Amino acid sequence: MAVEYRITLDDEHAFNYKIELERDRLSPAEGTELHAWTRLEHQKCSNCPLSKDQYTHCPAAADLQTVVEDFRGLPAFKKAWVHVRTNEREYSKMVNLEEGLRSLLGVIMATSACPILAQLKPMANNHLPFASNNEFALRTISMYLMRELFNSRDGCVPDWDLSGLTEDFKALQLVNQALWHRIHDACAGDTNLKAFLTFFSMSSSMTYSLETQLQKIRPMVMS
Repeated sequence: MAVEYRITLDDEHAFNYKIELERDRLSPAEGTELHAWTRLEHQKCSNCPLSKDQYTHCPAAADLQTVVEDFRGLPAFKKAWVHVRTNEREYSKMVNLEEGLRSLLGVIMATSACPILAQLKPMANNHLPFASNNEFALRTISMYLMRELFNSRDGCVPDWDLSGLTEDFKALQLVNQALWHRIHDACAGDTNLKAFLTFFSMSSSMTYSLETQLQKIRPMVMS
């Protein structure tokens, strides 16, 4: 199972990415070496559980390198056609690079070998490109509550007040911050930075204003 992205800037410049949802890591282009900013100890997440004795590079950063390098130096406001193909359907939209990259970076991160980002894997398995803030909140909370329903059926105490979701996103926030600093070290332009900052803002909203997010999506589920 894979998600395919094609980002077309003009008749001569198009970028294709195929993200296998079940993988150890993305395969870099032949002859590509991992750069210094992807090393595990470079801007390492404060909550990273990985050992430098077993991992020389950050799994998420290594997966992101090709995309980051492809778009470094390009302005975030540049328009591009983004075509996304999943197993179930296809999407096409003319967007700013910032929005297209935010969506692509999100699915790459969620399917990386990072054990903290792994909690986003169910979202990647049902990937929704160009999701709005409300859609992101609705999908995230729904996924969490479904997990708690199955936990309850398995005899565990369910977390219906979503306190665990807030804790999950606090951990994700630390990862996002560290990855942002990594990409900042690698980028000459602003597209990758703004795309990642937008993704970071959506994730942060689940930590700092969960109740606000619940009130926003209430009309979407209540008749």
